[in-house]
Parts: sequence; structure tokens; C-alpha cells
Amino acid sequence: METPSRVESVAKGGLPEVPSQYIQPLDARPNLHHGGDAALIPTVDLSSSDSAREAIGDACRNWGAFHVVNHGVPIYLLDRMRSLGLTFFQDCPMEEKLRYACDSSSAASEGYGSRMLLGAEDDVVLDWRDYFDHHTFPLSRRNPSRWPLHPPDYREVVEEYGDEMKKLAQKLLGLISESLSLPCSSIEEAVGEIYQNITMSYYPPCPQPELTLGLQSHSDMGAITLLIQDDVEGLQLYKDSQWLTVPPISHAILVLIADQTEIITNGIYKSAQHRAVTNANRARLSVATFHDPSKTARIAPASHLVHQVSKPCYKEVVYGQYVSSWYSKGPEGKRNLDALLC
Repeated sequence: METPSRVESVAKGGLPEVPSQYIQPLDARPNLHHGGDAALIPTVDLSSSDSAREAIGDACRNWGAFHVVNHGVPIYLLDRMRSLGLTFFQDCPMEEKLRYACDSSSAASEGYGSRMLLGAEDDVVLDWRDYFDHHTFPLSRRNPSRWPLHPPDYREVVEEYGDEMKKLAQKLLGLISESLSLPCSSIEEAVGEIYQNITMSYYPPCPQPELTLGLQSHSDMGAITLLIQDDVEGLQLYKDSQWLTVPPISHAILVLIADQTEIITNGIYKSAQHRAVTNANRARLSVATFHDPSKTARIAPASHLVHQVSKPCYKEVVYGQYVSSWYSKGPEGKRNLDALLC
């Protein structure tokens, strides 16, 4: 478990300066005065599959990310998930939070924490973030007794949210496949049984945001991530050698292509490199729903796409080994994916 003092230093905020374990190296610190604007990130209307398919293909090639509207997930559910997250992080006593503390020595363990990467205490710079990770699919991993009891509808809402997000992820994977002239089921079959985690992330106000990151630069490990934000800016995408701030759109869902989809598409579609920055005045909340392969799944470029360019661009990888490398070495952008380049 994480020590109360370490978790509390992030969760409580209000510190006069950033503790040393949260100070990023010089080359990783954000330039908060010269960030670009990602307002041009595509927004795709899912009410028409035909037009959505083409728009998704363009977005996956050029951005690795896009917003979706008319996505079918009830708006009240998006709002309630954000509300639950804020209630837990802002109103729940620390003693109660620590009842749900995750195992910081194990990668992606379920529960409450603030330390994402494995490693010795003094060799990992910590993100200025609190989080709660829920294991929601397959159903054999879902154990609501590990989730907070309050508010009273917390567990019910998380279950419903996970169900809705899985349906949307499957729809999107189908459209992504079809945008490459593959059968609708191609990417989902390559991924296999979907493993879903829902991670609420809370970024407290930071006294020195120019020294820290809420979440370091990375691309997501799995197949596809669906993310909602509150109204506070902080998410940034890396594109054309610069960091672009993603404007929050309250009832849209941000889709992030993840590394295994880049491998399966043989590099035609790119995973989105992103990070979170902090600010001195307002807390920020986001909810990311990850859809990943099982740890035993073997991921390789789709044969049809390999034939188009006569060679695979990525080596085959066992997903569990990829995850272990990501958590033990650290992401540093997309270096774990780049290590698989042929």
C-alpha cells in the first residue's frame, strides 16, 4: 500500500511548493506559456456510420485521437461519473480513501493511489495525480466490493458506465477496421477478449505547475481508450513536434488510439502520445476507460495490411510482456512501441 503521507501530499493540495519527488527533469517540464491549441482535433458524429467511417480513418492517420458525439452513451451517465469522482477525491476523508489503497508494488492494481510506475522510491518521478482504478471486464474481474460505498449509487453507476463504454469501444473498433477495408470484426478478433479498466484521475491545484506533470508523456498500452474530462483544460496531445491542449467538450467522448491498434494496423494508424499538465488554481478530473487485450494475447500486424507494403512494420509481441516493460521501464513517450519496429 502507499504511505498515507505520500498520498495525502497529493490529495490534499495546498502545499507552498512542490515536493522534490514530483519535480520533473528539465527536458520533461511543460512550457505552459507556449502550448498550441488542439481545437482542430476532429469531432466525429456517430449517428451516420458511413460518414463516420471516413472521418475516423482520417483522424486515426493524422491525430491518433478524435472526439465522438451522438455516441449513444447516456449524457446523465457521463455527468454522474464525473460527479462521483469529484465527491470521492474532494469529500472523502483520507482514512476512508486508504481503505481502498492499491498495491503500489503491482502494475495496474485495483484501487486508490498516486504512483503509476514501479521502481525504487528515489528513481521514479511521481505524477501530480490521485487516481482510482476499477477492473470491470471480463466480468470475472469485476468485484464491486472493492469500490467505494459512498455515494450510495457509486458501484451501480460504475458498472453501468463500464457496460456502455465497452459497447462503444466495440463499435469504434469495428468502424476503425472498416475504414481500412478490413472486415468489421478484424481488430476486435486480433485483440481477443476485452479487458476493461476504468481510471478516475484527479489533479489537485499545484503550487508550481511549471515543474510538474499531472501525467507524464505516454501512449496507452492497449487497443483503445475512451476518455471524458471536466471543464478544466489540462490534457495535451503531441503532434507535429509540439504539445497541443485539448479543449474539453463536456458531452463528447475523446477516443485515443492505443499501441496495440497501431501494431495491428501495421503503423497506418498511430497511437496518441499525450500527457496532463496541472494548474495553480483549479483541480481537474478525467475518467479514462481502457480496452486492452488479455495478458496472453499475441499481437501482430494484420496480414492483409502487411501484404499491402510487403513487410510487417512491427514484431509480434505478447501483450503481458509489453505491459511489464511499460510499467518497469516507464513509457517516455512511445519508446516501448518503437522498440518493436522491424
